[in-house]
Amino acid sequence: MDSLQNHLLIAMPSLHDTFFERAVIYLCEHNEQGAMGVMINRPIGVDVNELLKQMQLDDFHTIEDINSQVLLGGPVAQEKGFVLHSPQSQWSNSQQISNELMLTTSRDVLTSLGSNNAPEHFIVALGYAGWGRHQLEQELGENSWLSIPVDHDILFNTPHDERWIRATQSLGFDIGQLSSQTGHA
Repeated sequence: MDSLQNHLLIAMPSLHDTFFERAVIYLCEHNEQGAMGVMINRPIGVDVNELLKQMQLDDFHTIEDINSQVLLGGPVAQEKGFVLHSPQSQWSNSQQISNELMLTTSRDVLTSLGSNNAPEHFIVALGYAGWGRHQLEQELGENSWLSIPVDHDILFNTPHDERWIRATQSLGFDIGQLSSQTGHA
C-alpha cells in the first residue's frame, strides 16, 4: 500500500447527499492502521478571531486572511481543534507531516495566530475525518475518492468554496464525466 499522507482526497460526485459531498480532505496520516485527515473546504460560519475570543485568549491580534474562517475538519471529535500550518517546532503537541506542513492540537498555537510568532500559513479546523484499517483503500476502490499530491496554493490561497473545483481541475479532466461504477476487465 502506498501512503497517501500529504495528499488531498477529492470527493467524487457520487458522494452527493452525504457528509462528504464535494469535500477536499488533507490527509495528515495514512498507514496500516488507517487514515486521518482534515477537511479544508467547509467553513462553519465562525471566524478564527471569534473563536479566540470565545476561548478567552487575551493576547491575540485580529487575523485578516483567507484562512480566518474556522473549518469543519470532519465528523469525528468536532469539539477538538486542529491547526494545519507551516512548520514551527515550538508548539507543545505537533506532528510533522511533511517538510512544509505540521498539525498541532495544542492551545498554544492558537495564541500565536495574528502575531509575529504565528505560522506563515495555517488552517483552523474542528473535528477530523478518520478511516479504520483498510477502510480508505476500500472507499478508493469503490471510486468514492480521487487523490492528488498536496497543492499548497489550493490549501492556503484558494477561497474555500473554490477548493473542490480547483482540486478537480488539477486532475486534467472533467470529473463530472467520470462514472461511479467500478469495472473489471
